[in-house]
Amino acid sequence: MKQLLELFGFLALVQGGAGLLHEFTDWHIGLVQRIGFLDGYEVYASVALIVLAFALFAAAESRRSG
Repeated sequence: MKQLLELFGFLALVQGGAGLLHEFTDWHIGLVQRIGFLDGYEVYASVALIVLAFALFAAAESRRSG
């Protein structure tokens, strides 16, 4: 369970960072920009993914390994 939380946290962190990188550099990477209902809210969604990633890392750290 701990490794699964860490994996989801890593994926959320990568997608949130890629979304912010897309917004500020116009590189066409990440999945946040491809979701239609987030038009205009990509920065907020990317920041929310980064916050979610840190929450998942904290939850994984509080779990026992196994």
